[in-house]
Amino acid sequence: MSFQNPVFIPGPTNIPESLRKACDMPTIDHRSPLFGQILHPARQGVSKVLKSEQAEIFIFPSTGTGGWETALTNTLSPGDKVLAARNGMFSHRWIDMCQRHGLDVEIIETPWGDGLPANRYREILGADRDHRIKAVLATHNETATGVKSDIGALRHALDQAGHPAMLFVDGVSSIGSMDFRFDEWGVDIAVTGSQKGFMLPAGLAIVGFSAKAMAATQTGTLPRTFFDIHDMAKGYANNAYPYTPAVGLLNGLNEACTMLLNEGLGNVFQRHHRIAEGVRAAVHAWGLELCATDPSVYSDTVSAIRTPAGFNATDIVTHAAEKYGVAFGVGLGEVAGKVFRIGHLGSLTDVMALSGIATAEMCMADLGLDIRLGAGVAAAQEYYRATPSIAQRNAA
Repeated sequence: MSFQNPVFIPGPTNIPESLRKACDMPTIDHRSPLFGQILHPARQGVSKVLKSEQAEIFIFPSTGTGGWETALTNTLSPGDKVLAARNGMFSHRWIDMCQRHGLDVEIIETPWGDGLPANRYREILGADRDHRIKAVLATHNETATGVKSDIGALRHALDQAGHPAMLFVDGVSSIGSMDFRFDEWGVDIAVTGSQKGFMLPAGLAIVGFSAKAMAATQTGTLPRTFFDIHDMAKGYANNAYPYTPAVGLLNGLNEACTMLLNEGLGNVFQRHHRIAEGVRAAVHAWGLELCATDPSVYSDTVSAIRTPAGFNATDIVTHAAEKYGVAFGVGLGEVAGKVFRIGHLGSLTDVMALSGIATAEMCMADLGLDIRLGAGVAAAQEYYRATPSIAQRNAA
């Protein structure tokens, strides 16, 4: 692997120099007022990225998995029922965490490659007359399959069913890269991490709580210590943490939010869509298919690309690392060996994406697949040439 090449995994993502420098800072007293000048602007920035005026933001030294646990343990009690669809590895892992915590999970088994089935959620919620279901879990962007789901449609399903369950959303590989509307979609808890759309090293679990979710923390009895948001809130009130915070990462998060908001969230989302469309044009030119079954669920942060039957897609990832020093993502779970993944999120441009497409072509050709060198690159180039970037539109 080479430090000189960008990575094309769906996180951790490439880190802009300004964010690397923001994380590289002298030690400060994390119990001093100076720390509050880093902490509180970072929380406010996250609220703006979530498009929320009311979410309570909590930031833990952890990862997105810790954010999942924060959501569950602060609001639910042993034996509570939750509803979740399993359509990929990360929805599967969140379900597994629920079960390990003694929650009663009703699982909607969904083909890997499909989005979350809002109609099935509505049917099940409508039939739950006693309102035993306390929370609905949704993975906004399933990183293993390159599939996004319609969270607004899930909120509509809850509303149509007249159901009071809370809506918990895993936005780990979407928030900061794809449109996320905490308030408009009626999200009760949103979970993300520092290492994807925020373009930072891994190490922060970032969680937003609605007023309804905050109220649920008064009745939830699952054990929690490290992830107790009440302990965290007490610390915040004194410009501190209940334990030692990751000060450099928080300083980087503050800068990352400033960077995203200065670019303009609409521009950030359009940039990701444009880069993703170029990758998808390349996949089509290769004669291959995405794991995502329909354009309506195509992810703008990661493409999972199916290889021909009998070919081990993991060989592409291994070969890229060993011969060209470039990182792609392997298939996970049910699609292990059947897909390889190109991450196109965070600090990335169309020019950088072209280098990843070219490397994937070389790997597939090296390994004997019927891939004509330049076909995918040319298709992506044609798309990028024909589609003005934000900079080009602003200059016009």
